[in-house]
Amino acid sequence: MTKTKIRAFPIAVEGWPFAGIALGLTLVSYLFSFPVATFLFGAISLFILQFFRNPERQGSRDEKDILSPADGEVIGIELTHDERFLKDKAVRISIFMNVFNVHVNRSPCAGVVKKIVWSPGKFFAANAEKASLENEQNAILLEHSSGQRILFIQIAGLIARRILCYVKEGDRLEKGERCGIIKFGSRVDIYLPAGSEIRVRLKEKVKAGETTIGQFR
Repeated sequence: MTKTKIRAFPIAVEGWPFAGIALGLTLVSYLFSFPVATFLFGAISLFILQFFRNPERQGSRDEKDILSPADGEVIGIELTHDERFLKDKAVRISIFMNVFNVHVNRSPCAGVVKKIVWSPGKFFAANAEKASLENEQNAILLEHSSGQRILFIQIAGLIARRILCYVKEGDRLEKGERCGIIKFGSRVDIYLPAGSEIRVRLKEKVKAGETTIGQFR
């Protein structure tokens, strides 16, 4: 089975060991007639399966449209100046993922990965403002065919301590392609070029690879 097929499996591969252990314990508890334990491990199994679900998504194919890189709630939209990677003004959209959201991250547009930078850090609550700069994170800089650049950053949270990135520098990504996962609740910040048309608002619920959050100009 190729990496592409594995990544497209309905349950993200990172969840297989957790699901296998939980389901095994559920089965053992059932076979030995421990109803309370069966119920408990069964509930844990269902939680793990829903957390690591990996649905197919289909968003806009318009090259100008920028898709959400994560499922969750928009908790911030602001014009800022990114000194670390873009060295320019950008519109930052922050998306908070709770434990009930899909946690597979996707590429917001088609383009080439120009840089990936992992930074160690703290583990503040992901919806706190200081999490953007102080938490452990993985930054992916993507260059669109128009020459414009988008930066999106996977950010660890209070409980989420494991960031996985599927891509490497030089990779050419398709819009909506799976590019990583953050385990157990976290945040993704995406920086759009200043002047981009913003298509979302605060507290709006978005879906990775499906919701259009902005448009290149």
